[in-house]
Amino acid sequence: MPETTAELVDLLRLEPLEVGLFRGHQLLSNLQRTFGGLVLAQAITAAYDTVVDERALHSLHAYFLRPGRVERPILYSVENLRDGNTFSARRVEARQAGRVICQVSASFHIGEPGLDHHDVMPDVPAPDDCPGFADTMRSRFGDSPLWREWDALDVRIAGTSGAGGGIEPRSHGAHMRLWIRTTDRLDDPGVPAGAEHRLHEALLAYLSDLSLLSVSTVPHQVAFLSPNLQSASIDHAMWFHRRMRADEWLLYDQVSPSASHALGFSEGRLFQNGRLVSSTAQEGLIRLVGNP
Repeated sequence: MPETTAELVDLLRLEPLEVGLFRGHQLLSNLQRTFGGLVLAQAITAAYDTVVDERALHSLHAYFLRPGRVERPILYSVENLRDGNTFSARRVEARQAGRVICQVSASFHIGEPGLDHHDVMPDVPAPDDCPGFADTMRSRFGDSPLWREWDALDVRIAGTSGAGGGIEPRSHGAHMRLWIRTTDRLDDPGVPAGAEHRLHEALLAYLSDLSLLSVSTVPHQVAFLSPNLQSASIDHAMWFHRRMRADEWLLYDQVSPSASHALGFSEGRLFQNGRLVSSTAQEGLIRLVGNP
């Protein structure tokens, strides 16, 4: 996994092979399979290469069909489903060794004036007053190279539901809040003027997959990274409401309304500067494989 923000951005520079076909590279990782957030980010980058500049991503829906292998590149094929007056639709297939590992449907919108409202951002401690992700995981589970897999991101834990977590259960018994941004400032001179949002949206998709499924285990006695739990993202949906920057603090407010039949369902809201910029939803496998 990328150790720096620059390495992460470099992974989003896909290799064009022909019209609508791209190769995405990976870095070696301690993870057993390709991080789903990377596949989402590279798929967004591939789709954007086929969309005219003035249209911006407003929603995506993805299915993770097979685990990706970290030692192999990924091929992305983009199908142009529609270019209308104000909307464009694309379907992206991610393949390894000839097999589809992920399918992504993405919709782009030209942007129009209209009605405007959003939820109020929760009141939480400032990022500097919150413990770091790696330090927290190290104190709970001991030292592990896994905690360095996301060094390209600066992640602070702003609260969880349950004993000592700082969030009262009330209507959400499974609740987690994170502050998150890229570790370094983004300044890519290769991005055309007016298209900077493309990189930030791809990075937002990358970071959105970091913790969302894990929220579904918060009220239970088994830890998300426990060897007694088999976990995997199955699908992922995002809606991009407003422009934002991935290198400035985002509050990721996440809840899990339900877990049943070895499946966990979670929803998230991403705020920046008090405004709701994106919403997420995900369902994934959380299968007990031993005594928690």
